[in-house]
Amino acid sequence: MVGKVVIVTGGNSGIGFETAKNLADRGARVIIACRSISRGTKAAEEIIECTGNKNVLYRHLDLSRFRSVREFCDGIYKTESRLDVLINNAGAGGLGNRKTEDGNHLGMQVNYFGPFLLTNLLLPLLKSSAPSRIVNVSSAIHKYGEIDYENLNMEKYWSDYLVYANSKLYLNLMTLELSQRLKGNGVTVNALHPGVAVTNIFRNIKNSIIRYLVEMCLNFIYQSVWEASQTSIYLAVSSEVQDVTGRYFSNCQENKPSKTSQDPDIATRLWKETEKIVNYNIKM
Repeated sequence: MVGKVVIVTGGNSGIGFETAKNLADRGARVIIACRSISRGTKAAEEIIECTGNKNVLYRHLDLSRFRSVREFCDGIYKTESRLDVLINNAGAGGLGNRKTEDGNHLGMQVNYFGPFLLTNLLLPLLKSSAPSRIVNVSSAIHKYGEIDYENLNMEKYWSDYLVYANSKLYLNLMTLELSQRLKGNGVTVNALHPGVAVTNIFRNIKNSIIRYLVEMCLNFIYQSVWEASQTSIYLAVSSEVQDVTGRYFSNCQENKPSKTSQDPDIATRLWKETEKIVNYNIKM
């Protein structure tokens, strides 16, 4: 990865941090993109210290604000001449039924609408840097998501669980549609289920005792954060998947997502509806 530039959203903690650290250890220039200045800066410093790679930096990105997404991308174009890998890792659950300043459901914007806009704004740089890769961190929970074009923003009905499941399903469909739109451009895009690990995705559980018990139980049952990061790393660096696009992976192997995730007609319509929500018409 020496000489290559990688952006990892949510690279300040959990799976994103382990992913960023691994890629830095391979010699990449790693840009950690997250909302918290203190946590992002600390993460970059820790990675520099443990890998010896000084080419690791933090850039502010708040996926809940489209203005922040655009400012982040403007900054990337000013400082970077290339972008080899974009890893859409950031995500959150349990955010409640709140709206963003853009008028969208908070969970849907952080997990899907924000990454959608971010990815498309960075496409020109990814194309000019080809061969390049886009890695979308989804979840097996996408299988419980649903498509309701009248409720993409959770205005008719919602639950924290449905918000998370839908946003991951939509990431899969975005992956499918984008893979078709990018044919011949040298840019691949794949989605993955990282496995279940104890990360700060549970930080939104308000009761500290319940949150502690959940995390302790998961420590005994599920993967370590290091293990959960391996599929993201695999899709970012492996020569085995350099020409593979529009697929879904788990445990570093191709897997089949839900039937809905594989429907090109649904993917195309969702893409068009999403363009309206993010107020951005993408020209490929």
